[in-house]
Amino acid sequence: MTGHDSIASERTRSRPNESAAETGVVDGRPAAIETNDLRLTYADGTRAVDDVSLTIPKGEFFGFLGPNGAGKTTAIKVLATLLRPTSGDVRVNGFDVQREARSVRESIGYMAQETSVDTELTARENIRFACEAFGVPRGERSNRIEELLDLADLADVADKRAEGFSGGMKKRLDVATALVHRPPLVFLDEPTTGLDPKARNRLWDYFRRINDEGTTIFLTTQYLEEADQLCDRIAVILDGEIVATGSPAELKRRVGGEILDIELEDEDDRQRAVEVAREANIFDSDATIEGTDDGLNVTATSARSNGTDLLVALRDAGVTVTGFNVRAPTLDDVFLAITGEHIEETRSMDESVAAQRGGR
Repeated sequence: MTGHDSIASERTRSRPNESAAETGVVDGRPAAIETNDLRLTYADGTRAVDDVSLTIPKGEFFGFLGPNGAGKTTAIKVLATLLRPTSGDVRVNGFDVQREARSVRESIGYMAQETSVDTELTARENIRFACEAFGVPRGERSNRIEELLDLADLADVADKRAEGFSGGMKKRLDVATALVHRPPLVFLDEPTTGLDPKARNRLWDYFRRINDEGTTIFLTTQYLEEADQLCDRIAVILDGEIVATGSPAELKRRVGGEILDIELEDEDDRQRAVEVAREANIFDSDATIEGTDDGLNVTATSARSNGTDLLVALRDAGVTVTGFNVRAPTLDDVFLAITGEHIEETRSMDESVAAQRGGR
């Protein structure tokens, strides 16, 4: 079985954390979220979430990673009591989402994709309004407001109207309003969509800070770099089903070794290069050899040690190599293993982040 096949076979294995879901404890920590056989089917018959079982311990930074339309937002709306599940058991902070919806809502923070900031109010007024809405005791509001303005790095603009804020500032203020009642669990639904790399990185720092202070975070994202940078564990969701679960490092290890990328001078040589690589029997039987837009790549445990042998074989076959690189697998490779294609929008975002970092 190839590394890619081992990932794809996740669909047919037991659901992740199934035994943990029965006990409500993960690694000795009580569960913040438990779902068993969660399904949601819309009126038109579309099954948006299909048989999802998860247990997320308190204090974890958990990511739901998938392309647009995969079921991420539907799942998070069920957990936040905004949608009723068609079937399955769902508990959030120990409360049943259907029978104890009010208790769930009182114990969570929720940030939707679109900000709910009132742009006619100042940052301070937005947070004060949220304090009133969530019933924060009057005697605690002033301190809570100052604490959150500092946490969101908005203290210097506390008395300026939000209409003049950048997208990143509005996002940070939006999260601050979701934290006024000090919820132990916060849901973030694609919170950095549309932000430039600088604003995105500042928001990432913000999320890390609240997680370091003990807040459990459930993040939905289609950005590979975001999940890799922030999350302790990730569930990859595709067409409403969880197809892989693990830490970013675990998922990347499942791809099966390192990856040798080879660039070719002539794109017409790509198929010939793939044939040479397969016929040379240089790599172990579990290696994956595939053509790419620029040439080919080989995923194998021996990619580094045997890569030069492949370069020699290509040269002897008259195939001109213009570049090569051996690298560790990325979450993009995990997606390729699962879906058979890259997520181009995600790749572009990752490249823009990398370019910004390189320019610092």
